[in-house]
Amino acid sequence: MSAPVKEQEPSAGSEQPQELKRVIGPKLLLLFIVGDILGTGIYSVTGDVAKQVGGVVWLPFLVAFVVATLTACSYLELVTKYPQAAGAALYTHKAFGIHFVTFLVCFVVMCSGITSASTAARAFAANGEEMVNVVRTWLGMQPGELSAGWITAIAIGFMVLIAIINLRGVAEGVYTNIVLTCIELSGLILVIFVGVFAMSQGRADFSRVVLFDTAEDKSIFMAVSTATALAFFAMVGFEDSVNMAEETKNPERIFPRIMITGLGITGLIYVLVSISTIALVPAGELETGKPLLRVIEVGAPGSGLEQIFPLISMMAVANSALINMMMASRLLYGMARQRVLPGVLKQVLPGRRTPWVAIVFTTALAAGLIFFVGQIKNLGGTTSLLLLGVFAVVNVAVLVLRRDRKDHRHFRAPTAIPVIGIICCTFLLGPFRDVEQYLIAVVLIGIGIVLWAITWILNRALRGQRTYLKDPSDLE
Repeated sequence: MSAPVKEQEPSAGSEQPQELKRVIGPKLLLLFIVGDILGTGIYSVTGDVAKQVGGVVWLPFLVAFVVATLTACSYLELVTKYPQAAGAALYTHKAFGIHFVTFLVCFVVMCSGITSASTAARAFAANGEEMVNVVRTWLGMQPGELSAGWITAIAIGFMVLIAIINLRGVAEGVYTNIVLTCIELSGLILVIFVGVFAMSQGRADFSRVVLFDTAEDKSIFMAVSTATALAFFAMVGFEDSVNMAEETKNPERIFPRIMITGLGITGLIYVLVSISTIALVPAGELETGKPLLRVIEVGAPGSGLEQIFPLISMMAVANSALINMMMASRLLYGMARQRVLPGVLKQVLPGRRTPWVAIVFTTALAAGLIFFVGQIKNLGGTTSLLLLGVFAVVNVAVLVLRRDRKDHRHFRAPTAIPVIGIICCTFLLGPFRDVEQYLIAVVLIGIGIVLWAITWILNRALRGQRTYLKDPSDLE
């Protein structure tokens, strides 16, 4: 492990970095945060969460919201204290100054993007099967069921399509995010309205909302803990908003209010969607990958909504997959450019200037996860596992960085909040997940360590250089 190093001040004659134009106000920032959180999680894992706790499916989402809010307060202190486009890796480096630890945090964030995109691909394939049946019905053909092999092939094919789009350099701007956020949000609001409509027609059974049930005869505490560890997957995304700090008007004042509001909106939507879901469909009948479609089918039969909802779901998860794969490939490229990963990963396409080797590498990892793991529960659970580890480190970092005092005003969380955040995030890393999720995380991190070791040897043998992150703020 590298020894701690001090950050060097730029020399008087060195070129100062260009500042980004501050164009994002409160409304755009709110839509960006809500859009980053909404997506694959609630559309794909609600059924798996319900199987853990039964009718109180809303409770794990509520607990996940509380844990996310605690960590969000730590991010708020850091982003208002250091208002620049950054992230967990930079905060870790500022707090500890250990290059290998900074690299691990950065690589884990990258891996979480790949596992999240793989989850989205599986959900896309599941909803794609339903959309194929809708088209078959329109053509007067009998609906059919695709084999597991075909579902896997569709999911991998979807990832290849994402890679092609990524190679063309299609950037997801804030305004594009707004459009896709509206589509994602419309699907969830539709589920809530269907629940209200079914209640008015006497078809909803809200008595199920308070019924606890688990097939494995766990205690309520353990079952809710297990379900929360998976439901947390639906709350991730808020941490990405710190990368918009340099483009936000008056971030020290705007960020705290808007991030908490965004989390509150998504938390409320998730609880209402969960209640509507379980009031209409028993937990055992919610299908993995497409639980909300079942709600539409039961709550509004014959309305035609069940024919368009698979398309809404596909667009929602496709947006998540594209954003995550672009993030993962750019992080990998950034680490290779700073010579902490093999240099081949920083190769770019002439003309388009997109990191093609990094894109191919991350797509291959995603395809491997889809083929060898497959289950949405384990892919989504691994995503939350990886990010909970990162969030625990960020909560520690905010306490360590209290010694670095700044002259400008910034948000400061009560000390108890990051402390409770550390406890909660660490607890949710505990042994109530499927063992496969830990194995996936270990394999992915192991790949990163092997690549680091290869780079370390090459840097020593061929260049006589140390392996370290020259500029942690320039990884993305």
